[in-house]
Amino acid sequence: METSPFEIDVSDAEVARLKRKLQDTRVPTHPIVPGADRDYGPPIQWFHRLYTKWLHDFDWSTVQQYLNRHQHYIASIEDKGYTRRVHFTHTKSSRSNAIPLILVHGWPGSFYEFDRVVDSLVSPENAADPAFHVVVPSLPGFCWSSGPPTRGWTMQDTARVLNKLMLQLGYSSYAVQAGDWGSFVAREMGSKFPECKAVHLNFCPVALGDDIPDLTPRERKVKERFNDWDDNHLGYAVTMRSRPHTIGVALNDNPVGILAWVGEKYVEAVAPGNLNNDDWDHAILVTCSLYYFSGCLMTSQLPYFENVKHAGFGEYFLRKENYIAVPFGYTSFLYDTRPGTERTVRPTGRLVYYREVDDGGHFAALERPDVFLEDCQNFFGEWYKPSLIQHSQSHSGQVHGGLALGL
Repeated sequence: METSPFEIDVSDAEVARLKRKLQDTRVPTHPIVPGADRDYGPPIQWFHRLYTKWLHDFDWSTVQQYLNRHQHYIASIEDKGYTRRVHFTHTKSSRSNAIPLILVHGWPGSFYEFDRVVDSLVSPENAADPAFHVVVPSLPGFCWSSGPPTRGWTMQDTARVLNKLMLQLGYSSYAVQAGDWGSFVAREMGSKFPECKAVHLNFCPVALGDDIPDLTPRERKVKERFNDWDDNHLGYAVTMRSRPHTIGVALNDNPVGILAWVGEKYVEAVAPGNLNNDDWDHAILVTCSLYYFSGCLMTSQLPYFENVKHAGFGEYFLRKENYIAVPFGYTSFLYDTRPGTERTVRPTGRLVYYREVDDGGHFAALERPDVFLEDCQNFFGEWYKPSLIQHSQSHSGQVHGGLALGL
């Protein structure tokens, strides 16, 4: 594998071009119908607030300098006759016993999704807490990672490439954390690759069945959230899994279009109390700027076109071959798009760590970095064992023979 240092370096001319395109865009001044609420999409006032900040207050040069504080690289990875270009950051701890950890984002995320936790994972304030060597890749087709080399590229293919990345970085074993599409990658790593020793997820979209009795109050809320998302919020997914060229061409060079398409998820998939603040607005604008400057809006849609549809998510996670046999941790954020519960998550892996959070949503590391950090330190600190041996599982999904080290 060839690995070359990389620096985010958007030219002044491109930044000026973004500003011109924003300036020349006519953002509608009235809602689609009088009194339109969030059920039509983000309120028109939200669009104007974010648009005005992006045009007048957002300083890309400062953002770029800040993002470059971490070491960025481009790896060329040989895989099935193709050379894959993978963009990633690699931030190493000074501790010799640090845990190798790969963090995998989804859509509409990026490596930036983990920006608020990397430094604390690498250098924890408390000396008693575990430290990590942190690798954060951009998925194929996102930011500066090359798009899939052929049609039919799945999350299983991505897992194979990212496993090669970790091995070629010198890690003979590692842990993985992920949400959204990244959870499909992490599940593949935890069920298929012996180098992966522990998995933590914040997305496991298995529904509570209608025949489950005695739902707890939280489970009832989870079911309402789950059903609302499926019934009222999947227009974006239907479009991307059926016509990615169409929406890709429409939005690729359209910054306000990207703000609407990408930014919507950062309004709908978070806890209400975390909206309407400058820090969250800034995170949205950084993400939209990364999509715009890297030109990845079109190729970032491919996971929807090439992988299982939303209606099949739960069945996929419950398949015997996708059972996570290594130690598995899960955090249920109530305002996730399809939050899990202990009894829906447990059948999908060897669940040894479970936590519920009622004031967070889909973008865990951005929205609740404090919770994310605690979960990684507590779960991986106890359950990551480099010499862990993965045994076979039964048809019921239970691990036979236990695990090494008497676990």
